[in-house]
Amino acid sequence: MRTMLLPDAVRYATISAAELRAHYLIENLFTGGRIDQVWCEADRAIIGSAVPIGKPLALESVPEMRCTFFCERREMGILNIGNPGTVSVDGNAYALDNLDCLYIGMGSKDIQFSSQTPEKPARFYLLSYPAHHVYPAALARRADAQAVKLGSAATCNSRTIYKFIHPEGIKSCQLVMGFTQLDSGNVWNTMPPHTHLRRSEVYLYFNMPSDARVFHLMGRPDETRHLVIADQQVVVSPAWSIHAGAGTAAYAFCWGMGGENQAFNDMDVLTTGELI
Repeated sequence: MRTMLLPDAVRYATISAAELRAHYLIENLFTGGRIDQVWCEADRAIIGSAVPIGKPLALESVPEMRCTFFCERREMGILNIGNPGTVSVDGNAYALDNLDCLYIGMGSKDIQFSSQTPEKPARFYLLSYPAHHVYPAALARRADAQAVKLGSAATCNSRTIYKFIHPEGIKSCQLVMGFTQLDSGNVWNTMPPHTHLRRSEVYLYFNMPSDARVFHLMGRPDETRHLVIADQQVVVSPAWSIHAGAGTAAYAFCWGMGGENQAFNDMDVLTTGELI
């Protein structure tokens, strides 16, 4: 398990572009035939992936966690961005098609991942936060998500937000999770920008052509910088940072949050004129 420590709002402005990428960006998360995990100090998130090829992959605790099984004191959200696969939780099998979401609650011991067709593997994206209450495992199909249409073609940000794990959907302790799909011909997300000091946020960008890139804006409103992000890369946004982006083509991103509350609209909204 890789450990990800984040520079604070002062030091971040002085580091190089390479250091910025090293501290905030996960470039190679999805590897065939294995589970990858990154522990991040922002709200103690664990960001991971499982790409089963052949035999099922079992999610186990690692020494850094100091626990007997992964979800002993944690909850987890899973979004399948690949081909159909199955997640088994304590003997109960949940079949996930592309863009289906599964919540796994604290106390779940035996968690395994498999692909329906090994030659066309599932690509399970994992996001976990500490938990304090047991909520049952729950599966939501893409069609089950609460869909919210935002933006317009005139501002190049026409998009649909799909909410899976949230107070009106799948119940959790602190995890909030879903994904956003931009309409064809639109490029901007989360603009005008905002911050929310109550919660950190993690973005997985996906559904991008191999030669496309997203220019992800981050930092304090008066000290913005950017990261150039390719398909299936992850950026961690600390609570003090804005998080917005513009792509060279339409794309999707999975957003997940953990922190003080689960109120999706708890944002400190900024205007574009406040950005420097």
